[in-house]
Amino acid sequence: MDLVLTLDRAAPLPLYEQLAVALRQAVLQGRLQPHQQLPSSRRLAQSLQVSRSTVTQSYDQLLSEGYFEARGGSGTFVSAQLPDDYLQLAEVASPQSRPAELTQLSRLGQALLADTPLQVADPDRVISFRLSSPETSQFPIQLWRRLLSRHCQTTWPRLNYSPTAMGYGPLRAAIADYLGRSRAVQCRAEQVIIVNGSQQGLDLMARLTLDPGDWVALEDPGYLGVRRCFASYGAQLQGIPVDAAGLDIDALRHHHQKFKWLYVTPSHQFPTGATLSLSRRLALLQWAQQTGTLILEDDYDSEYRYGDRPIPALQGLDQHSTVIYTGTFSKILFPALRVGYLVVPEPWIPLVNRAKWLCDRQAPTLAQYALTDFITEGHFERHIRRMRHRYDQRRQVLVNALKQHLGDRVTILGEKAGIHLMAKIETDLSDQAVMRGAAEMGVGVVSAQGYYLNAPKTGEFIFGYAQLAETHIEQGIRQFAQIFKTP
Repeated sequence: MDLVLTLDRAAPLPLYEQLAVALRQAVLQGRLQPHQQLPSSRRLAQSLQVSRSTVTQSYDQLLSEGYFEARGGSGTFVSAQLPDDYLQLAEVASPQSRPAELTQLSRLGQALLADTPLQVADPDRVISFRLSSPETSQFPIQLWRRLLSRHCQTTWPRLNYSPTAMGYGPLRAAIADYLGRSRAVQCRAEQVIIVNGSQQGLDLMARLTLDPGDWVALEDPGYLGVRRCFASYGAQLQGIPVDAAGLDIDALRHHHQKFKWLYVTPSHQFPTGATLSLSRRLALLQWAQQTGTLILEDDYDSEYRYGDRPIPALQGLDQHSTVIYTGTFSKILFPALRVGYLVVPEPWIPLVNRAKWLCDRQAPTLAQYALTDFITEGHFERHIRRMRHRYDQRRQVLVNALKQHLGDRVTILGEKAGIHLMAKIETDLSDQAVMRGAAEMGVGVVSAQGYYLNAPKTGEFIFGYAQLAETHIEQGIRQFAQIFKTP
């Protein structure tokens, strides 16, 4: 049997690969049928005027792919069952069937598939207040590179698995020392667990404690990431209102479910920016002890306070091992670092250690080594002081611009801390109309409506300012204010 095959000696693709492609196509197009015998390598080489090794390489390739099969003493044949037959099975399946990889989802998988994405791409606006991330351009990257390089030159044992899933011991000690001094957190290094960002910490605690149907109390409005996390494990969610003094404890007491968790951001409530008063903190701890509820305290950006003295963390006031504390370096240094931490009561240590090991064995160690030096050598707190000053300047420009251009229309919330604030604007426009109008002027803003679990309010907008220059803040608010001017 002679095959009509064309090879191009001037093409960059080697001849044996060209031949393999041509033979494969002949099989798929039906010119070579199952069980059909192929010419011997010598005969085909003579026909094509190529070396015999070119043909044998092509045959070997198609044998390994399952298109050909060798029969001892008889030669090479087209396979009876071609590999592409398996691919064709999917094409004749019912058009209403779901993709194979999504047919056996758990309740968690189904919930995630049905839910809307948490991360929404920010449109390309000239000036965007949508981001509440730190200004990464001011991070001392050259210093960080030197610290990383220091540990890249270390001995090989540091490239091995960590002896514990809890994190690098010296980093845990540095965090415990820092939290004790800056936030009045009461802990030993052993109680600190390094996680890949605070979101992983939330997920770890949820999977360790929640069964479907358990009740969780959340701030309303509040952080979407924790809401989705708890709901994905089958928890029932109860929103608790927030006012200017933080979580409404009286409203919390009116609910009589048996709550497993209460999630709270007391230092800078997200997104309203309210600070939970000391009297409410004490009342909240008393309520938690009486009801047997665990408190998950998320202290995501308490380093940035302007003018006010920081109130001690809930964890530092807790006398009954009720509070689990979480924090992150993403809002302080740079988001890509993905290093956060949990501070757990001592009885929780072995359990969280095992859960962390099952989750990902350990957080990346090289970043932990560099971060340890960054903290212990004083760079961390110097960076905070420098950035606190920069953010304070931008905050003042934003507050003044809102008042100047919106006047009595605007009420500003949460401006004394963090790197975002919330503004309530008196307007007859819908939030969607405001965002569209801003977008037409090249300004990105986000409504707070999506952060409400119950009865979302209108006219509330979140302004992140850390990444914006002062001139852009002023310009952006001036353009934004044009939306509300009557023609």
